Amino acid sequence: MNIPSALKYTKEHEWLRVEGDVAFVGITDFAQGELGDIVFLEIETCGETLAVEEVFGTIEAVKTVSDLFMPVSGEVVEINALLEDHPELVNTDPYGKGWLIKINLKDASEVSKLLSAEQYAALLEA
Repeated sequence: MNIPSALKYTKEHEWLRVEGDVAFVGITDFAQGELGDIVFLEIETCGETLAVEEVFGTIEAVKTVSDLFMPVSGEVVEINALLEDHPELVNTDPYGKGWLIKINLKDASEVSKLLSAEQYAALLEA
């Protein structure tokens, strides 16, 4: 299982990559594997400021639909346009081209409350 050490993680299986004042959000390799073939994403929160753990969209796989949760508070400034025509990128490249949203961080200190790669791996083993 792929758990990049440079990212931060949530117990709900989202990841966060901070680049300056913005952060990319996606779902983990574990999450995409559990969901199966992803066929559709509904993210209509661009321009909205959301709090930690608020739902920013849904992800639909062949067998289920799951909510997507904000790992930190911030304004959704971009939705990955590639996923509109290629939702399978979340399966094939969850940490790269399969990112979901880009946010402007509201409170950078919230990042330190997320799980490290080691903590996330331990959560999966529990």
